[in-house]
Formats: sequence, structure tokens, C-alpha cells
Amino acid sequence: MYLIVIAWMYVVLMMSVAEATHSTGTLLGAVITFVLYGVGPVSLVVYLMRAPARRKAIKAREAAETATADPEAHRPDSFAPDAGGHAAGSVVPVAVDPSVAPVRKEP
Repeated sequence: MYLIVIAWMYVVLMMSVAEATHSTGTLLGAVITFVLYGVGPVSLVVYLMRAPARRKAIKAREAAETATADPEAHRPDSFAPDAGGHAAGSVVPVAVDPSVAPVRKEP
């Protein structure tokens, strides 16, 4: 893709040279041609082309920061259940109030 950018900058450079060397052309016109036809659009296109690479670099940097902050957080076995065979929550049985119905009664 950079080949297209280089080729377009060459074309714009030649347009600017033609503007500067023409009998009715001016150096200011050549500079404006180079900036408005070359530098401006090409910088925008290159910025947009590099967006996925920037996004990937940001994600990699965040992943590296997270890994250095808490190395145990990204271990695959840290997400495995304990396989204890009991429900999550308190292991000690809790006394249940008999006045509270376990299921809501219909009105």
C-alpha cells in the first residue's frame, strides 16, 4: 500500500514542479499544490491505514501491563472451578428461619 503513497507523492511533486516552472505559475502556487494535493491527503490516508496496527499495539500494551500487574490473573487454571461438588457460597450450613417460606405463595 505504501507503493501507492510513494507514487502519488511523485505525481504531486511533478505537479508542483510544473506549477513552479510554468510562465504563469508561482512558487506559492507550487507549495500550495504540494500541501493540498500531496501532504494533506497522504497523511490522512497513512493515518487511516495504520489504525489497525495502532489498535493492536494498544491491546498488546494493555495485555502486557495487566500481566505484569497480576501474573496470577491470566493463568488458565485459575479460572477452573474447584470441583468440590458443592454449591457456591457458604460451606457452613446456615440456619433457616422457619417463618420465611422457601417459595413465594400465590395470592
